[in-house]
Amino acid sequence: MPRRSSLQPSGPRRTRGGVLLTRPPYARMFKIHEYLAAGKYPNCARLAQDFEVSAKTVQRDIDFMRDQLQLPIDYDSVQHGFYYTKAVTTFPALTMTHGEVVALLVAQKALEQYRGTAFEKPLREAFDKMATSLPTEGSFSLHELSQAFSFRPIGAAKQELAVFGVLSDSILKCVTLEFDYQPLRAPKSERRRIEPYHLGCIGNQWYLIGHDLVRGKLRTFAVTRLSRPKHMKRIFRRPDDFSITEMLSGSFSIFETPRLARVEIRLDSFAARLASERIWHDSQKLVPRAGGGATLTMEVGLAPDLENWILSWGVHAEVIGPEDLRERIASISRSMALQYPA
Repeated sequence: MPRRSSLQPSGPRRTRGGVLLTRPPYARMFKIHEYLAAGKYPNCARLAQDFEVSAKTVQRDIDFMRDQLQLPIDYDSVQHGFYYTKAVTTFPALTMTHGEVVALLVAQKALEQYRGTAFEKPLREAFDKMATSLPTEGSFSLHELSQAFSFRPIGAAKQELAVFGVLSDSILKCVTLEFDYQPLRAPKSERRRIEPYHLGCIGNQWYLIGHDLVRGKLRTFAVTRLSRPKHMKRIFRRPDDFSITEMLSGSFSIFETPRLARVEIRLDSFAARLASERIWHDSQKLVPRAGGGATLTMEVGLAPDLENWILSWGVHAEVIGPEDLRERIASISRSMALQYPA
């Protein structure tokens, strides 16, 4: 039977799916501290074998302990191992502020919007890896705090992870992309070829933005209506002046519009209170009206996403201007009323 090393970590090792899990960084560093404090002169090779990680990983742990945690670590060439140059009785705690804990918790809860989609598993695994790097002991419990926060997304779009992977890879490598796309009002899909610039998640839905090589214009594609993506061999250079912020600066949501308009909407007291609780657009201004309610103004492009938002307020909102937007909302409202005859 092989002899057990004096540096072998004690206690059961957890497994997931048959794969042995290595110790998280904090746990490794704490164990290294115990060996140093006990004068056992551990070295990278022995620690790497015992922790089942690479020697470079152990060296990074020791460098962090010495440079960031300010621990008095040095190497003894005679003992062939590391040691403390002066007594260290306690290991520095890697603490988190209350705000950092809450932010971490919110990030965890944000995963709920991807429950049931292809993103759920890899996102949760990535979060778990990040969380296991934190101290295993502390004055807070993520489980207990999780009872105070939640996310309940409505209408979250389902994404194909394989499709998303091809798209993101094309963007990062600046490789021309080809795919089938089903326009919202078209009877069948079309084959598109673009230079992909950006992937953005807006309103719980992912969009691909790039230069359409056939149409010669910058176009936006809903990832949920995209299929059979394929990398092409052609490499392109993303324009230095491309900016998603500037591109959508005048948009209410995702629709890019060339012309901005001063939109004025009259809100009753109910809608005014709700509207004041959120920022709908960077240009919004909410002015209270005598007798109750408020007038909301925005410098924004006229597009379907803006129309849908106005209609969602029902009778609580009335478009004052511009006139073409007012007529458009009135026309849609009349058509809706005809669907519900008295």
